[in-house]
Amino acid sequence: MDALFREDAYARNCVATVTAVDDRGIRLDRTVFYPTGGGQPGDSGILRFDGFEVRITDTVKGDGGPDDVIHVPEDGQELPGPGIAVEAEIDWDRRYRHMRMHTALHLLCAVVPGSVTGGQIGADKSRLDFNVPAGSLDKDGIADSVNRLIAADTPVGTQWITDDEMAAKPELVRTMSVKPPSGSGRVRLLNVEGVDLQPCGGTHVARTGEIGGIEVTKIENKGKQNRRVVIALKD
Repeated sequence: MDALFREDAYARNCVATVTAVDDRGIRLDRTVFYPTGGGQPGDSGILRFDGFEVRITDTVKGDGGPDDVIHVPEDGQELPGPGIAVEAEIDWDRRYRHMRMHTALHLLCAVVPGSVTGGQIGADKSRLDFNVPAGSLDKDGIADSVNRLIAADTPVGTQWITDDEMAAKPELVRTMSVKPPSGSGRVRLLNVEGVDLQPCGGTHVARTGEIGGIEVTKIENKGKQNRRVVIALKD
């Protein structure tokens, strides 16, 4: 399967061919739909074929490796069969908010010291959990620091390294709860120039300025040294 979202996060639609349909959903030979992973929700959207529209409520990974993507349809719809050509179109407004949020979390990770113990991306709010002492985080100070990085409008890009190169640079991994997306021979790194560089398979904006500003809505204690920082987009 050709994972178009991995090379171009801004691709909203594509023409594809159905390769399989089962009780889990629909597989295509290529797709712009991002599957749930790394704390980022799977895309929703529409598949169009022969005058029909199939609403896709979620996208998940199958058992056949990182490029095994399953499009989960809403119940009760007529589905295309194998060999049928479809137009696949994501819910762009939802995806773009995920892209802005995901990139904002990378900036948050750069601002807050300590390892990341968990995280979750949403269209309305997102969070990262940090392994840091109680009382060490200041809500307004974190927001100001992240918003300065956003205002700098820094380029955001990706690069690839081999699994062996990744193994030789464990300092690149900030997340304790999720292993780097390795095993296919190479690992994708997200690079916010001069700010953050770490393994990530998600979708992001091309410049930090696209995030548009965030606020830190709360900081919660989730354990002896586990602090949850929750953010929201300003618009």
